[in-house]
Amino acid sequence: MLEDKNNNSSITAVVQATDAEHHLHPFTNTGALNKKGARVICKGEGVYLWDSEGQKILDGMAGLWCVNMGYGRKELVDVATKQMNELAYYNTFFQTTHTPAAELAKEIASVTPGDLNHIFFANSGSEAIDTIIRMVRQYWAIKGKPYRNILISRENAYHGSTVGGTSLGGMSGMHKQGAPLVPNIERIRQPYWYGEAGDMSEEEFGIACAKALEEKILEVGPDNVAAFVGEPIQGAGGVIVPPANYWSEIQKICQKYDILLAADEVICGFGRTGSWFGSDTLAIKPDIISMAKGLSSGYLPIAAVAVGDRIASALIEHDDDFNHGFTYSGHPVAAAVAIENIRLMKEENIVEYVGNDIGPYFQQKLRETLSEHPLVGHIEGVGLVAGIALVKDKETKELFPSDLDIGMICRDHCFNNGLIMRAVGSRMVLSPPLVISHAEVDELIEKARICFDLTLESVS
Repeated sequence: MLEDKNNNSSITAVVQATDAEHHLHPFTNTGALNKKGARVICKGEGVYLWDSEGQKILDGMAGLWCVNMGYGRKELVDVATKQMNELAYYNTFFQTTHTPAAELAKEIASVTPGDLNHIFFANSGSEAIDTIIRMVRQYWAIKGKPYRNILISRENAYHGSTVGGTSLGGMSGMHKQGAPLVPNIERIRQPYWYGEAGDMSEEEFGIACAKALEEKILEVGPDNVAAFVGEPIQGAGGVIVPPANYWSEIQKICQKYDILLAADEVICGFGRTGSWFGSDTLAIKPDIISMAKGLSSGYLPIAAVAVGDRIASALIEHDDDFNHGFTYSGHPVAAAVAIENIRLMKEENIVEYVGNDIGPYFQQKLRETLSEHPLVGHIEGVGLVAGIALVKDKETKELFPSDLDIGMICRDHCFNNGLIMRAVGSRMVLSPPLVISHAEVDELIEKARICFDLTLESVS
């Protein structure tokens, strides 16, 4: 056994050295990581991962919010192999298509809300957001109103890390790098009731946050605004679930001023909230939505924008090209995997399982087990996504000092004890694979409780 462990350690050291010499990681302090050494993940099966040291880890984040159907689904591997043998690649430029792209567009349209029946393909959520930015501005230009080019989003929103996605998002740390950003983007407050409402009730706060949109529209001029863009539930911002009345008020304001409503469904889409899309769960009627992650369960990179009749009709009837797209838009292998992924979700009733069974169980067990913990100020979530606020004082909601990164302390305890849970500032977030079982939820939450205990010991 000792010999095996030594061999594993040797393999780890070799991979870490190669990684440090050549690999620049996303969202990472590269120098600090190179000194520490990256953790080497070797295998995945179901909801579990194994690292090069042989440690088994419960993946409470489904990769990066994306491995909805779990690791090791042979059906997805087989369909990728079959498609690669038949047609490994061809583009969808120059008036060409192929069966996987056409069929996937139809499959996506079969599950999208409302009249979002026209599909534009990209390769990542960031690219899908860039597509929305360009498409809604082009829509207004076609309508003879090119001056309607301002997009409004929210503080602490994450919409990707391309220049467009960074500009639209509300992450101040990202805005400090790579400026100047894309112009004509405005932001309003986020609907974070627990952290920002003060003495307001959830209903009062929902109205106040929606009113901020109307105030911003009037400030910049209604005839200058193209669209409001928001995640149904803010994901990378810490899993912020808005008050129940928030989106209905937002919808009314968009309709009042004839502003397009865009929903960023990159995280919420494909069953995460217990419906096919977060817009279904929260009764949003968007004109356009972005999607990625769960579209292929992360097995291959693919993203899409689903477009409603209002925008699609303008693009179709306009006698000119929409000069936007990507080499791999509708890549046949990625599209084939996404088709099979949707087929499996339908066949195994995954959305219903999240909405009616494992989602409610997950939310209930989280609150029963963790709500009384001294570190836990508040738990919020829907389906299989949750955010947990860590506080120094539960009564006053006092946070830990900024020089004590409580979230990263907790995250490291999790990673060292067989659980992946992500830290977003002082909030811990969970987004496990949708195929997780009751027993695995119990294991996840028990591991989280132990890691919260260890975190409390670390700061006491």
